[in-house]
Amino acid sequence: MQWDTAHHALGVADMDATHREFASYVSALSAAPEVEFPALFEQLRAHTRRHFEGEYRLMQACRFAATAEHEAEHARVLADLSHLSIRVQQGNCTMARAYVNALPDWFAQHLATLDSALAARLKAAALASA
Repeated sequence: MQWDTAHHALGVADMDATHREFASYVSALSAAPEVEFPALFEQLRAHTRRHFEGEYRLMQACRFAATAEHEAEHARVLADLSHLSIRVQQGNCTMARAYVNALPDWFAQHLATLDSALAARLKAAALASA
C-alpha cells in the first residue's frame, strides 16, 4: 500500500501524517519475510491503537456527530488485530497476512467515509491543524 497524497490526503496535518505512517506499516507487512512479520504486525497494532486514540481526541475536540459510528469501526479493527496477534504469536501468520492484504481496501473505504467526514468537521471548526 503506497501513500498517494492525491487520493489519501485529507488536508488535516495530524490525520495525514498518521495515515501516511499506517500506509507504510501495511506496505512493510505486505512484503515482510516470515521471520520479520510478527514484530512488524505488533508495530502495526500499536500504531493503529495510537492512531485511533488520536482520532478520538480530534472527534471530541470538534464534537463530531458520527463519533459513535467511527469509534465502533475502530473498535472492530482493534479487536481483529488483537485476535490475529495471538495467532501470530503462536506462529500462525496466514490469517494475519490475509487481513493485512485486505487493509488497503478497508482503508480506502474508511478514508472516503468516516475520516473524510471528520476532516471536513475539523476544517469547519477551524481545528484542521489540531
